[in-house]
Amino acid sequence: MAKKSMIEREKKRIRLNKKYATKRNLLLTQYRETEDFTVRLEIHSKLQKLPRNSAKIRIRNRCWKTGRPRGFYRDFGLSRHCLREMAHTCLLPGVTKSSW
Repeated sequence: MAKKSMIEREKKRIRLNKKYATKRNLLLTQYRETEDFTVRLEIHSKLQKLPRNSAKIRIRNRCWKTGRPRGFYRDFGLSRHCLREMAHTCLLPGVTKSSW
């Protein structure tokens, strides 16, 4: 089980990303479209003034059951430990243990 503070920090990042997403995308499109160097610097400084945690790249995928950040399966939203336990108890439809 992940620490509560880490899970709450992740929730804060998601909340900040939703709040600043439109503003960040607007600034990024302006930055890409402008040719003038001084205007680009101004737009870049505006981007830097936004909170760091509002960037989408800072959001980490976590298991919804335990909050574990590593060994994450996107299809199920689970870590590998939880995926294995739930698959063995037949809680995940369509998942079977492979053998060869």
